[in-house]
Amino acid sequence: MGSVTWDLPRTLGALRRSDYSEDVIGARGVKDELRANLIAALGRGDDLFPGIVGYEDTVVPQIVNAVLSRHNFILLGLRGQAKTRLIRMLTALLDEALPYIAGCEIHDNPYAPICRRCRDLIADQGEETPVAWLGREQRYIEKLATPDVTIADMIGDIDPIKAARRGQDISDELTVHYGLMPRANRGIFAINELPDLAGKIQVGLFNVMQEGDVQIKGYPVRLPLDLLLVFTANPEDYTARGKIITPLKDRIGSEIRTHYPADVSQGLAITRQEAWLCRPSTLEIRVPEFIREVVEQLAFLAREDKRVDKRSGVSQRLPISVLENVVSNAERRTLKSGEDTAVPRVLDIYAALPSITGKIELEYEGELKGGDAVARELIRLAVGRVYNHYFDGVNVANIIQWFDLGGSLRLDENADSASMVRELMQIQGLMEKVRALGLGLNEPDAARASAAEFVLEGLYAHRRISRNEERGFMAEEKKREEPPPQQRRRQYN
Repeated sequence: MGSVTWDLPRTLGALRRSDYSEDVIGARGVKDELRANLIAALGRGDDLFPGIVGYEDTVVPQIVNAVLSRHNFILLGLRGQAKTRLIRMLTALLDEALPYIAGCEIHDNPYAPICRRCRDLIADQGEETPVAWLGREQRYIEKLATPDVTIADMIGDIDPIKAARRGQDISDELTVHYGLMPRANRGIFAINELPDLAGKIQVGLFNVMQEGDVQIKGYPVRLPLDLLLVFTANPEDYTARGKIITPLKDRIGSEIRTHYPADVSQGLAITRQEAWLCRPSTLEIRVPEFIREVVEQLAFLAREDKRVDKRSGVSQRLPISVLENVVSNAERRTLKSGEDTAVPRVLDIYAALPSITGKIELEYEGELKGGDAVARELIRLAVGRVYNHYFDGVNVANIIQWFDLGGSLRLDENADSASMVRELMQIQGLMEKVRALGLGLNEPDAARASAAEFVLEGLYAHRRISRNEERGFMAEEKKREEPPPQQRRRQYN
């Protein structure tokens, strides 16, 4: 179909003589339109959902099957699984332009009008009936389900003010105030968080889904709407806030389960795509890959942790928000020190605790320990896991020996990178090991300091060295066996 331009037909007569003739779009419904355009897109090898990572072999084929089957469907999954983004991207499968009778609230098909106003208009003006055009985005309506939504909001109701202004009888069809669903006619109507919709409102969806019509309260009139209905829901909501009533579930053609990234590489790709890192700044911002991996591992570890509520889930928004916060803390530190390059460190991940604790729901055990303490442990575990990826089998005995011989190191958060590197170079063999992280010889001091600190944090994560807020890094305290009484007396002597 052509794009929405001013040279499109503007009357019913011109429309009949155009490429948008009655034979082409007269009786074709929105589900047929989506199906035809999807078949064409599959034939061209198009990327149906650009930017959606990790669903290529799971969720996307099921959505394709649902559209090909002309099903209304529901996306069922935990928070932060791109459910809303997916349904909004369905508009790409609609025609670029769709004709409707100008001024119609429910976008009536010029060849098959269903509302009284449009039928009267065509009877009066015939071929000169004005025609307007809808773009793709105008054919998508989304409603967040809340307990206060009414039937009038969704379907419609009597409008006494309209009747009074027009001098019409209150029972006249022209006094109807249409709800969201009729206004979505010939398009896609999406309801987010379906279980939050009251049961009696869910009942109001039955006719649309099965018979394709709605009945406005108080009127002996039926509107045969042309809609694709799509829903989203969180499985936890079935018990926490409401449920999808059984007859409505029975009318939903396909139930499609979404999921979190299957592996860290998928998570990294999503976070790299979504996090706001290309930001206007006076600084050069460089985010090391190992920092990105630690942030991503945080989400994976939280989803595995028994102290975190599995039913609530850990949104993919967690690593996105954390990485943004990590970069911001590195920016703040670099601006204070007067340097030109901001490179995040593990220290900045600990500073991003506010973007972690608000995104994890804790079980009883976790609540007893406290959100901050659980988050700190998760960071430590994430650092340890990423450290293993880079340093598995690498000999770091000389670094540990430096601490065992009495060395200790306290790194000042506000110190400039050059000063930090000088402090870190005291530790024998440390700066040589950072090459395993992919650093070249000409890296700025900020990058070298970040890499060296990561090595120390990795050793701390595996309890090879110790660390506390007051004294910094030091040798791990070894537990000594209690000597027998005779030996203790000899030692005291």
